[in-house]
Amino acid sequence: MEKVREIVREAMRLGNEDPRRIVHAFKVGLALVLVSSFYYYQPFGPFTDYFGINAMWAVMTVVVVFEFSVGATLGKGINRGVATLVAGGLGIGAHKIASLAGPTVKPILLVIFVFLQAAVSTFVRFCPWVKKRFDYGILIFILTFALISLSGFRDEEILDLAESRLSTVVIGGVSCILISIFVCPVWAGQDLHSLLASNFDTLAHFLQEFGDEYFEATEDGDIKEVVEKKRRNLERYKRVLDSKSEEEALANFAEWEPRHGQFRFRHPWKQYLAVAALLRQCAYRIDALNSYIDSDFQIPIDIKKKLEEPLRRMSSESGKSMKEVSISLKKMTKSSSCDIHVLNSQSACKALSTLLKSGILNDVEPLQMISLLTTVSLLIDIVNLTEQISESVHVLASLARFKNKKKSSTLFEKPDSRFIGRDMPIKSYENGHVVRILHDVDKLNNIDNSRGQSSQESCNHVATKIVADDSIHEKHEDGEIHVHANFLEDVDGNVMVNGRV
Repeated sequence: MEKVREIVREAMRLGNEDPRRIVHAFKVGLALVLVSSFYYYQPFGPFTDYFGINAMWAVMTVVVVFEFSVGATLGKGINRGVATLVAGGLGIGAHKIASLAGPTVKPILLVIFVFLQAAVSTFVRFCPWVKKRFDYGILIFILTFALISLSGFRDEEILDLAESRLSTVVIGGVSCILISIFVCPVWAGQDLHSLLASNFDTLAHFLQEFGDEYFEATEDGDIKEVVEKKRRNLERYKRVLDSKSEEEALANFAEWEPRHGQFRFRHPWKQYLAVAALLRQCAYRIDALNSYIDSDFQIPIDIKKKLEEPLRRMSSESGKSMKEVSISLKKMTKSSSCDIHVLNSQSACKALSTLLKSGILNDVEPLQMISLLTTVSLLIDIVNLTEQISESVHVLASLARFKNKKKSSTLFEKPDSRFIGRDMPIKSYENGHVVRILHDVDKLNNIDNSRGQSSQESCNHVATKIVADDSIHEKHEDGEIHVHANFLEDVDGNVMVNGRV
């Protein structure tokens, strides 16, 4: 009885994990019921009378062809249909050629034909691109050719056998494909897209939390369950290490799928694999980095604190970059926000290099020095990989024709004044900010008259307010904060390049 309960619990877990599995089970049952009618009832009268026992091939086709995703079902269905057609034609041809040689030589020729096609076809299966997409078709080709060419029927009966076999396979395959596409479809391309975005989220979570785990010592009074739960959350990155086979399978299936949603017919699925490969390289560095959190040999906190600021920024900014990429993938929009975080992480790398050159670690013991510098080296690798990942995602966005992200600009009016402003994010290298520019209402009313003027002239009254993290700023001796920006834009549409507020 306990065993039955375990089976029920496991079944409920599988269903809750992905409810589409339950729907898929019903879809397979529906397809089997549909094609079984050809065998039991032959609902189309004379059209299906000649199928006879061969109608069972339709049932067998459903069993072996119907897969979880549309792409996998289409791939297997097309492979089986084309292989059956080609093998049937060649089998009939081989049978006729062997019949011309007389009853004595006929069996010898047929055996030779079967041997040659089986040997050649099996060898072709070793080709990587054939094995990837057409392996199942080659197997069906070998089986069908042998069954038809070696059968003991007369030529007329051989033709009927090939025709009924092909017809039943087509009926089974088409039933699977139609049900797979039109009844709660599962798209492999969508699954691959979601998996990649999820992997970015997972690595981003680790990198953003790494600073707290590495630089903050665990107090004796901390609850062990809470600490272990936090560690388990961090170690979710390990699923990224094992995702290669799933990604390749999904990309292969996605290539068979028709256009659906925002995914075009020739969507750049190979670029998804290129991004995923870089992401796995980053995950391997993270796996090594995680070992220094759990290591028995721990560096004293006071030594870690010497490099805390740049290391925290490197991991945090890399994590923010991956988070922005994840959001961009989910929305299928082009975004340059991740580039800002990449530049920030590189700036932190330069600050770290300057700090190390200053001799801040001269008094550190050799073993502690090795452990600390290994951590530094891994973080530098992650920063470099983050840049490569960002570039690869930009290529993907271009090939997949992601939509351009609309600039977020908010017009507002201060209740006690006549100024209207717009929040504009400005690219930064250090601590970034957003500059809020307030424009005189009277000036805005004369926009048409000021089109030819420079951006400095078109902004009569300007006040700046630092409200977020997106520009370079310096505090001068006079106490003012001077904000440097690559561009400023006013509501007239004028742009001030390399301006200083």
